[in-house]
This record gives sequence, C-alpha cells and structure tokens, in this order.
Amino acid sequence: MIIGVPKEIKPAENRVGMTPAGVLECVKVGHTVYVQATAGEGTDFYDDDYVKAGATILPTIEEVYAIAEMIVKVKEPIEQEYKLIKENQLLFTYFHFASCEPLTKAMINQKAICLSYETVETADKKLPLLIPMSEVAGRMATQEGAKYLERTYKGRGLLLGGVPGVRPAKVLVIGGGVVGTQAAKIAAGMGADVTIMDKT
Repeated sequence: MIIGVPKEIKPAENRVGMTPAGVLECVKVGHTVYVQATAGEGTDFYDDDYVKAGATILPTIEEVYAIAEMIVKVKEPIEQEYKLIKENQLLFTYFHFASCEPLTKAMINQKAICLSYETVETADKKLPLLIPMSEVAGRMATQEGAKYLERTYKGRGLLLGGVPGVRPAKVLVIGGGVVGTQAAKIAAGMGADVTIMDKT
C-alpha cells in the first residue's frame, strides 16, 4: 500500500500522524511511505529521521494526497484539505463525525473511506486509540487548572498541595472515566484533597 503522511494544518496542532519508527515498521512489511516535508518537526521528528526509516519526502501536501492510497493523520481534515481527498482513498485519523456535519458531508461527497481512530475497539470493547488521548487530556486538565489558580493568571493564589499550616485545595472531578481518573491521579499526586463524582 502507498501511505501518505501530510503535515497537520489545523491551527495549534503540532503532532504528526506517523513517527519514523512507524514508517520503519510499514516499510519492513512492504508498504511505501511518503511524508510531507517538515511534517514531524512539531514533535521533533525531522525529514532525515523519516528518510533513514525508509520514507520518501514530498514537498507539498497536494503531492502527498495525490500519490497515497491511505492517508494517516492525527486530526480530521479541515476545509482546505477536502478537495485533496480522492475517491476511495482511505483516511485514518480522528474524525469525531458526530460533532461536525460539514466534515461528514464532505467525506461522503469525496467518496472517501474513513477509519476513525476513536471507533477502533478491542474484543472487550475498549478503545485503544482513544484511551491515550483521554489520559493526556485528564492529566493536562489538572496541570492547566493548577496554573490558572496562580495569582499570575488572576487566580485565587491556591497551591493544590497546600503548605504546612495551609490545607490543600479541594478538587472535584466530575466523571470517573479515563479523563476523570487521570485528572484525579494528578491532583492527588500534587497533594490536593480530591473527590470524584460519577454515576453508579
């Protein structure tokens, strides 16, 4: 299969759809991989890393879409990518179709084959591609929340873990799924008094 890895163009998205290690594994089993120039720089993977792994670097996003049978991305295509998608081209990425009707209609119009990371399930109904992202979200939520409690950010000047003579902050986490559990772990690790509310 011919696999294409374009540079993400969604604002503030620095990740890349495939690492050099992923390229190496694909090449080992006979696939051809094309990576757009500078696609991995936001995560400190450089063109030379991809070339060493067996990829071919293409200068533009248009060339990557034009040659690939399968596109591997991190985030859903945005409007300027819609016209690049070919009929029967397989797109493997996070889509979240339920939250974006224009994207859904665009993929139908382009007659794309869409494999959405968030719908991939194991035999026991776990979501192995969504869980790591949810873990990151939960951990970042507490980290960001603690930051915005600082006076520098016009917060109340609370330190989650407290200090001798000052009680730790009380943290309420709503929802005990993957995101909530990770948020609670980080808050507890910072010394906060943590409560999780979840349905039974």
